[in-house]
Amino acid sequence: MEIKENVILKMTFEFSLEIISYCETLEANRKFVIGNQLLKAGTSIGANIREAQNAESKSDFIHKFKIAAKEIEETDYWLALCNFSENYPNTDYLLEKLHHIKNITNKIIITSKKK
Repeated sequence: MEIKENVILKMTFEFSLEIISYCETLEANRKFVIGNQLLKAGTSIGANIREAQNAESKSDFIHKFKIAAKEIEETDYWLALCNFSENYPNTDYLLEKLHHIKNITNKIIITSKKK
């Protein structure tokens, strides 16, 4: 599947790359625990959405997107925690991108349930 043809795949792939970069900064500053948690949650959003593209059924597709939605919430938590902690780089730009991904993901879930 071509990522550039699918908006949510493209957005989540690019977001994952930015999460990796941010977490590398955290690692360089010896902030390993939050960095590892954020890396896992932030990159799994796109992985679950990508996996949904080959779902076995409509319910499987929705289930994968719901898992992605949970990972979005966890990622939001870690990014907010970074923003409110001293000596952590700002995450406003990542939170904004995550908010757009969340809106699209939720819309896909709602639309898929109606079909």
